[in-house]
Amino acid sequence: MKNIFPEPIRSLPEADIPIDGVKAYLSQAASHQLIFMQFEKDADLPEHSHAAQVGFVLNGTIELTIGGMKNIYHKGDIYCIPKGVKHSGKIHAGYADITYFNQSDRYKEK
Repeated sequence: MKNIFPEPIRSLPEADIPIDGVKAYLSQAASHQLIFMQFEKDADLPEHSHAAQVGFVLNGTIELTIGGMKNIYHKGDIYCIPKGVKHSGKIHAGYADITYFNQSDRYKEK
C-alpha cells in the first residue's frame, strides 16, 4: 500500500501500536499526542477507554461504537470520543486518519 503521508510526517518517530497492518507516526507534545495512522489490513478494536480522542478521517472507513452508539465514519468525517467513554470498532483496510489523544503517554515510540 502506498504511504499517503508526506516526508515531514514520515520522518516522525513511528508509534508502537499493537495492531497488525498499521503504520503510525507520532507527534509528541507535553500534554497530548497526534498520531498519523494508515491501515493496510482490517483491524478489530476491542472495547476500551482512555482520555479524550478526536479523529480526522483522511481515507477509508471506520466503524465505531462509542458509549453504545454505533456510527460509520468516512473520508472528511471527524469523530470524538469523550474521556473515559467505552468504545470499540472495526477499521477497514485503506483507512487513514490523524488522531488527537488528550494524553501525552497513550503510545510510545517504536
